[in-house]
Amino acid sequence: MPKFTSPSKSSLRKRVTRYAKVSTSMAGFGARVAGQKLGLNIDRQKQAERLRLALGGLKGPLMKVAQILSTIPDAVPKEYADELAMLQSDAPSMGWGFVRRRMAAELGVDWEAKFKSFEHEACAAASLGQVHRAVALDGRKLACKLQYPDMESAVEADLKQLKLVMAVFEHYDRAVSTKDVQSEIAERLREELDYTREAKHLRLYGLIHAANDAVHVPEFISELSTSRLLSMGWLDGERMADIARDKSLKLRNQVAVNMFHAWYTPFYSYGVIHGDPHLGNYSVRKDQSINLLDYGCVRVFKPELVGGVIKLYEALRDGREEEAVEAYKAWGFTKPSKRLVEILNIWAKFIYAPLLEDKTRSIDETNTGLYGRETAAKVHAELRKIGGVSVPREFVFMDRAAIGLGSVFLRLNAEINWYRMFQELIDGFDVKKLAAQQAKALRDCGL
Repeated sequence: MPKFTSPSKSSLRKRVTRYAKVSTSMAGFGARVAGQKLGLNIDRQKQAERLRLALGGLKGPLMKVAQILSTIPDAVPKEYADELAMLQSDAPSMGWGFVRRRMAAELGVDWEAKFKSFEHEACAAASLGQVHRAVALDGRKLACKLQYPDMESAVEADLKQLKLVMAVFEHYDRAVSTKDVQSEIAERLREELDYTREAKHLRLYGLIHAANDAVHVPEFISELSTSRLLSMGWLDGERMADIARDKSLKLRNQVAVNMFHAWYTPFYSYGVIHGDPHLGNYSVRKDQSINLLDYGCVRVFKPELVGGVIKLYEALRDGREEEAVEAYKAWGFTKPSKRLVEILNIWAKFIYAPLLEDKTRSIDETNTGLYGRETAAKVHAELRKIGGVSVPREFVFMDRAAIGLGSVFLRLNAEINWYRMFQELIDGFDVKKLAAQQAKALRDCGL
């Protein structure tokens, strides 16, 4: 995890300003939820809409956190999850004057002389930074990711507010404890601020996919990068949304297969997962191969957890519930009772469903949004009966990645034998082999 220096007076002032802005947007929110707990007649749907509009107006890190929470089962009530899922990560881009000052701060006052050209308008803008197209002096096309100013202050302010909001939710409904969820989100979000770390992730994925022609990783341009500026080789490709809308089933199926390996080969071979399912984080080449474009949110897991994921799959596939208990322990659930395992299996069977049938099928046979909400509601109700559960932090981005990838397959409307593809991926899996590969790869990339 990156270390941060003590904030300056200016940073502290900006952090206080951010606290005030977030607090104003949240005004009355806690009181309304508390009133609902006391039995007052409050329209929870309208309340959820107000929260979404407040966060959408703020932009920045808190909005990104809200998007993450919307993908975690029961982290927030259904009405809030539905509204938070509507948030988009687009943020207003910095103007050219602002960009020039930021670039000078990162590369020096003569920064423009280090590029053959640098586009004034951002080609993409998100919650923490924006991307500009550029051309290096040697003619290479580049993507330059520039972080917005004072993001550390914004992140710390927003995380403090997140803790308050989640405390309100848990006071209202204790079915799911999110303490570890909050810790996981906070750690990953702080990591995303450090582009030096993201550059290491870039090298890691380049190493993992070096022999895979179906997945492409940008080249890292070290001489034009800092901890707040990341310059990479530009990768041409078509947007995933356009592929899903206009292309043939055969093409869409091939894109889905390539996406499957782009995400899960790193996990089952190296214990590494790309934790941000945003559609803008990948594009598709003419040969249906995949460009992976963003590496801010990458999670490294212990090899034992990867083994636990496979063990849980095999337990569900073969109906061996006793093995599911050991699998959940590997996931981080402490001393899971028989009843808790039965409840957790309801959600696990929903997530694993496409992998449990040896037939060609689409994802939405069982993984539609409606079925997912019904399943989550059932799990939530049963958890309340047994006094609730503390969600392990390892669960957060594993679940988010699974749901994110599933949503891509839904958009592609791909029809594949997911069972056989997964069996080929995990065939011969060995925890010790994964541990050795992971250790070497992390060491080689300075992680």
